[in-house]
Amino acid sequence: MSALTPALCEFLDGQIVGVLATERSGAHALQSVVYYARDGERLLVSSVAGRRKVTDVELTGWASICVMGFERPYPSATFSGSAQILTDGIGPATAAVAQRVTGSDEPPEPQTDEALAAAGRVIVAITIERVSAVTHMER
Repeated sequence: MSALTPALCEFLDGQIVGVLATERSGAHALQSVVYYARDGERLLVSSVAGRRKVTDVELTGWASICVMGFERPYPSATFSGSAQILTDGIGPATAAVAQRVTGSDEPPEPQTDEALAAAGRVIVAITIERVSAVTHMER
């Protein structure tokens, strides 16, 4: 059974940023504001290889994103689950995140894996397995 309902999908698609949380064994959680794109049951975040959020996911295989609406009553929800770092076939995902960053009507032309690798780009892909802390909206 999917953790996402149509209302939660609509909420995710209507927002553009969230707070990504990762953890490292025996250490405190790391949080950072990120742009994301939804691909079915996954949330995709573009990052740079070697960044702490990337290395944390490589070590633990887990991440979460808390997303908040920016109009009263400020709805929010936290989406968490297994996470992995993708480096193959990430052109379309990177373009989808870039579209949300720029606010353009269409995504930019996807770059090749080689071009993205040269720039150090990777995708953090979180499979939504749990939705928690849902406030001010229907599940």
